[in-house]
Amino acid sequence: MPPVPGSERRAAAAVADAEPVPYWHDRLRPQVDRSPVAGSAHADLVVVGGGFTGLWAALLAKESQPQRQIVVLEGERIAHGATGRNGGFIDASLTHGLENGIRHWPGEIAALLRLGDASWDALIDTITRYAIPAAFEPVGAIEVALEPWQVAKLELSARLHENYGRHAEVLGREQVQQEVASATYLAGVWHRTGRGLVDPVGLADGLAAAAESLGVVIHERSPVSAIEVHGAGVRVDTPDGQYCTNRVVLATNAYRPPIAGPRRYVAPVYDYVLVTEPLRADQTAALRWRNRQGVSEAGNQFHYYRLTPDNRILWGGYDALYHFGNRVDEALAQCDASHQRLAGRFLETFPELDGIRFTHRWGGPIATTSRFTAAFGTSHGGRVSWAAGYTGLGVAASRFGAQVALDLLEGDETERTRTSMVRRKPFPFPPEPLRWASIEMTRRAIAGADADSGRRGPWLRLLDRLGVGFDS
Repeated sequence: MPPVPGSERRAAAAVADAEPVPYWHDRLRPQVDRSPVAGSAHADLVVVGGGFTGLWAALLAKESQPQRQIVVLEGERIAHGATGRNGGFIDASLTHGLENGIRHWPGEIAALLRLGDASWDALIDTITRYAIPAAFEPVGAIEVALEPWQVAKLELSARLHENYGRHAEVLGREQVQQEVASATYLAGVWHRTGRGLVDPVGLADGLAAAAESLGVVIHERSPVSAIEVHGAGVRVDTPDGQYCTNRVVLATNAYRPPIAGPRRYVAPVYDYVLVTEPLRADQTAALRWRNRQGVSEAGNQFHYYRLTPDNRILWGGYDALYHFGNRVDEALAQCDASHQRLAGRFLETFPELDGIRFTHRWGGPIATTSRFTAAFGTSHGGRVSWAAGYTGLGVAASRFGAQVALDLLEGDETERTRTSMVRRKPFPFPPEPLRWASIEMTRRAIAGADADSGRRGPWLRLLDRLGVGFDS
């Protein structure tokens, strides 16, 4: 590789020694015997997927009906996928933000806000009751403007939040830099409530332990190859065995599901993340960041970042890469170009941290839909339900998604299942090769809008009129 000048050389050096593993996984985790499925067995409910949606589904189902035999089948290890690769941002919104909710469901937004608040409160209650080591920090989040057009966007967003009873504190240039010191910030909005931070693997491990304490059985290294109608129930096949069951919750999210239904609505998009070495005391003081809020940028292509419990900076986002054919592959978890681009933008944001090293680098698939919120459905005569497509805001919304999946299995009409968000599926992504072409066209149009002061060109305006889009 030829030498790279200046800032590019510094960015490349900063990531050169980073371990190619998610930071959240690179620590001592509870050792539990969760052997693969072997032979044939029966359960009342089988949950496919050991991420947030699957773990919430198992725990909620067991809490509501303790007598049921419930099994979770995970293809790798608990929290292997997006659950263990995200930034640990947690948000009460079910609709990928208030603006997106109003855009799609203006008549239901009050109910969706109330349902989101209730799910948020129940999530925190679960963390408390089971003493889950989630490192939960209710610190809120700041969205920052880096360009003048983004300042106007944030001010409008703050007024909208206030109109719906959501406190949003507008911060001018000096104020926002008192919270987090970066000369790139022109303004910000601090959402103090309904947002915070967690250790996502700690949360997942705690949910798994809570479920197991109630009698749920979890099998790891048990990828599901097929789900078939079997008599009055369903048979779930794995390489070394099978479960016959009455009902199945499918919670594979970005990973290829063993049924066709979710594939039409969900596209896996790769997002990349870096984590620094722990900050020294002088570096911490220079950043000011005393209130530890999560931070995101107001552009269409944006970075998100936060302090970890041991005072590192987790820095991710910007690139959102789709691979032809809905490809999900562990080989895609590393991308030199994306990781070096992240490092370069980090140093532009915090030049006083020049010389810092990144210790971890990784990527993973985020499941997105054309409306940026989860889709829901059933198959196999109502014996199987599924929820997928949280578009990067699934740490909290997955609890709601799991509850919806359980409602659908039981045939219960609840306030959750009566919402249009649940009853109506998003516009499906087209089949290949149109899927790849349309997503690539949208990615380029989004980059063009950011470069043109946020002005949305003809392609994005058409998607806006159709009520569809692409995001990570």
